[in-house]
Amino acid sequence: MGDRVAVIIGVGPGVGASVARRFGRAGYDVALVARSPGYLEELGTELQGQGVTTGWTPVDIADAPALRAAVERFGRHLGRIDVLHYNPSVFRQADPLQLDVDDLLEDVRVGVGGLLTAVQGARPAMLRGARVLATGSMAADEPWNEACSLGVQKAALRNLVRSLDATLAPDGIRAMSLTVRGTLAPDGPFAPERVAEALYAASQTTEDNWQPEVPYAG
Repeated sequence: MGDRVAVIIGVGPGVGASVARRFGRAGYDVALVARSPGYLEELGTELQGQGVTTGWTPVDIADAPALRAAVERFGRHLGRIDVLHYNPSVFRQADPLQLDVDDLLEDVRVGVGGLLTAVQGARPAMLRGARVLATGSMAADEPWNEACSLGVQKAALRNLVRSLDATLAPDGIRAMSLTVRGTLAPDGPFAPERVAEALYAASQTTEDNWQPEVPYAG
């Protein structure tokens, strides 16, 4: 067994990258999963330059077999997964009279289904004390009708996280979603770095104080 390992699913230049940097600063080895090979190499090289042991693999999050295989490979290669962070969601501007059922299901596959796939792939490598983290949103409670699939994704994500937490808790593994009650912005209380800090802090919460949903209001 090596150092602690954080696997970040759906890494982009916002919250996902900030979470990778935050866990890297805390001494975790970091494994990155996203669709863009170019961005993964850019971020991975940056983290390696900062002394963070980093690996990455490009995967389409909607491809469940490929996602599960990638997470399983990280678990086998690194020997453990201490933190699994799930970040993806789909923004599709369409109200309920415009949204096609197939598009809704496609969005839910990415925004929710990928978490299920990733946890199932990670579970054999997760030891007591491991954590599952998900980036939630106030859209779960206050959906914008003109992008209604996002609210469906975030409400379902929160629900799934609660079921995961209840299922994993007997083995000392906990799951939580951070409900971001604001709009992400480059600076200020909803900057990606601040959200990443909140996710990191939540991951360090003791068993006695664990909550499957943590609100973040900046």
